[in-house]
Amino acid sequence: MKKYNVAVVGVGAVGIEMLRVLRQRNFPVNELRVFARSARDIEVDDQRYSVQPISAESFSGVDIALFAGTEGEKGAAVTFAAEAVKRGVVVIDNGADFRMDPEVPLVVPEVNARDVKKHKGIIANPNCSTIQMVVALWPIYKKAGIKRIIVTTLQASSGAGRGAIEQLRQENILIAAGGYKNVHVNAENRAMPQQLAYNVFPHIGGFSECDYTSEEWKLVRETHKIMHDDKIKISATTVRVPVRTGHSESVYIETKKTIAPEKVRDILSKSQGVFLVDEPAKNLYPMPKDVEGRDETFVGRIRKDCFVKNGLWLWIVADNLRKGAATNAVQIAECVISNWK
Repeated sequence: MKKYNVAVVGVGAVGIEMLRVLRQRNFPVNELRVFARSARDIEVDDQRYSVQPISAESFSGVDIALFAGTEGEKGAAVTFAAEAVKRGVVVIDNGADFRMDPEVPLVVPEVNARDVKKHKGIIANPNCSTIQMVVALWPIYKKAGIKRIIVTTLQASSGAGRGAIEQLRQENILIAAGGYKNVHVNAENRAMPQQLAYNVFPHIGGFSECDYTSEEWKLVRETHKIMHDDKIKISATTVRVPVRTGHSESVYIETKKTIAPEKVRDILSKSQGVFLVDEPAKNLYPMPKDVEGRDETFVGRIRKDCFVKNGLWLWIVADNLRKGAATNAVQIAECVISNWK
């Protein structure tokens, strides 16, 4: 098997997961380079990695570069992607900077893998909450069409990076010690605008057009681009919840054709990347604690709307660091090399 020189840019929560996923999926790596702002050694699953300072010259000889990115911030790809592409590198960027660029494919392999072939050096990895939603809805869309989507996300702290994970940990410690009052103010790490522990708040990203947050607009615009259908009416509310890892979504859809919940279950049970857990009478449905470390998108609570003929509800859960970021990026890389063979 031919092997490739791979770079991982960033060693935050997503970068660490990229290193893990590359090993677990046996990606054909010849040389692995790890870049960040400063040099250091890190350890992931007892494997030691030497992190080197990033520079344009660092990408010479690299075939594929996975940029871990940071949601809501300008990522390293803004500075280094063009330099990498000049050196013949295919850049797969997990940040938000290139997603809506019409020259850059936005890819979820289970949905639009063919778009990889259209790249001009950069391929964008979608937002975590978008990825799991389209993986679950695409098989339904192909069978019955979708006119409307209403989604409420319940997003874990890890979606905002290691700072938010640490904030949740500190706040839980303070509350357990009896310091519930002003716990958000007292926490040393305050990555979030509100208290995370024992709390939820509908604020992810900055507020913009129509009073949607930037995270809510990502669900709208990215879904349109990935599914190549901007006529789907999409409305979203994104909520931060006190969960370490694993995003949950309550999704309502209105299909063009009538399709029974039983048929939806049958379709999804056979769909790539989907794991069906739908026996609520036995207390079986997807939960974040059960999907952490898994690459599938879990779906359950599939049921019809009793008042709208073609209305359906679904409950969708996935590990936001894996399928929502690192795994999807590595899957895109797998699509890239399959086109090189």
